[in-house]
Amino acid sequence: MTRRREIQSYLMDMDGVLVREEHAIPGADAFIARLRERGTPFLVLTNNSIYTPRDLSARLRAVGIDIGEENLWTSALATARFLDDQRPGGTAFVLGEAGLITALHQAGYTMTDNNPEYVVLGETRTLSFERLTLATRLIHAGARFIATNPDTSGPTNRGPIPATGSVAALLTAATGVRPYYVGKPNPLMMRSALNAIHAHSETTAMIGDRMDTDVVSGMEAGLETILVLTGLTTREAAEREPYRASRVVDSIADLLPDLD
Repeated sequence: MTRRREIQSYLMDMDGVLVREEHAIPGADAFIARLRERGTPFLVLTNNSIYTPRDLSARLRAVGIDIGEENLWTSALATARFLDDQRPGGTAFVLGEAGLITALHQAGYTMTDNNPEYVVLGETRTLSFERLTLATRLIHAGARFIATNPDTSGPTNRGPIPATGSVAALLTAATGVRPYYVGKPNPLMMRSALNAIHAHSETTAMIGDRMDTDVVSGMEAGLETILVLTGLTTREAAEREPYRASRVVDSIADLLPDLD
């Protein structure tokens, strides 16, 4: 669809590209194994901020895909790096779970509800009205509002559930303040991932299953973009978007010849 580049490193989404409903997508294990054999730098990206890279690595190994935690990049890690760049050693009130809290601690942040510099919202399954109220009051008092990602819903085996973007909308309605989203489709997440593996946008490809997050953020960061049809986007839906992926393939297995 566009001029093919020489690809020397890869970024890729996880759900819909490597796994689907807790099952490995055929060919995903072989693609990752080939990258390892070649010594090709890569990172698996996810907007999910609940889990630490160690948790996600264990989840992937359980379905037969061997990816170490050093090859996983979450919106929580990207958010922690962003905040460390903005205000090193800062303070935050966090609505989130282990993945986000751990990443912020490792970045040198202190968690507090006493005049924090930031309110940081991530994915969570344990929200309470009390903590939402406190977050609302802290934002009203001047805390800067950051969210890991704008996804409004997430998939589960029993159907969709509200996600970070939905909770952010509630807090915005209560405070009049919109958050700054760090995760996809913000190309900042792509650039932070490139920096993490010392890769260059001109020689890196982004593999994803969504046009509105994976492809658009990869495109805006200057990467080659590859849409796979094993997730949420159909070929017809992709054609309706005002922008195009560099390539559209049925699945990640179709990319194996690129690594020969």
